[in-house]
Amino acid sequence: MLRKRIIFTLIYDNGSFNQSRNFRLQKVGNIRWLERNYKFKDIAFALDELVVLNASKKNKSIEDFAETLTKLVDDVFIPIAAGGGIRTLEDAELLFASGADKIVLNTVLFKDKSLVMELVSLYGAQSIVASIDYKRVANSLKVFIEDGTFELDMNLKEYISYIENLNIGEIYLNSIEKDGTGFGYDLETIKKISKDITTPLIIAGGAGNEEHLLSGLNLEGVNAVATANLFNFVGDGLPKAREHIINANINIAKWS
Repeated sequence: MLRKRIIFTLIYDNGSFNQSRNFRLQKVGNIRWLERNYKFKDIAFALDELVVLNASKKNKSIEDFAETLTKLVDDVFIPIAAGGGIRTLEDAELLFASGADKIVLNTVLFKDKSLVMELVSLYGAQSIVASIDYKRVANSLKVFIEDGTFELDMNLKEYISYIENLNIGEIYLNSIEKDGTGFGYDLETIKKISKDITTPLIIAGGAGNEEHLLSGLNLEGVNAVATANLFNFVGDGLPKAREHIINANINIAKWS
């Protein structure tokens, strides 16, 4: 049985890290602010993985993002998944060369299936994470790409089936409606779909405290929980959350 994981997500936008609420970004600080306030060397034991997403909507530079990623990995000794704006093989190669252990794909999953399959062949399924952003439209759960700006003519269940046929290593499932609210995950939707997903599943969008993380990890089919809430988990928030989850007898790694 796979161990459960706790993941912290950083949202990058043109040189700064941001809070996101329903995909509306609010600038928080640059990498120096991040190092000063989070000290990843000290809290790495509380995390299993870091996800870094380039959510820049204007002037989306993969080179600038890769440069920031290089600085970030100097202080981080846990696996890092990075993505946002990958459109070519060279983009993926740059992120791997800049310290990423995995790459995160979103828009390209739908727009360039052949590139996705090439990346899986070159780097292995375990190195590829499929990011899926969704929200309810009328009475249907719809998938959005292009940083949440373009709605696909495919519902969530259909799109997950499409993604699983690509043989990707993990799915990062993010609720746009819950994103940044701190009110908890979209448990209703996750309960409905997780039992039918065979690919390891990371859930995101809405976590604001340790109980939210625990509720997500307790769901059948959920392998990892992610939070991008910079303020709710500042200081010793992440170490305390991990301790709480360990005390709840979740199958998660324990380090002294």
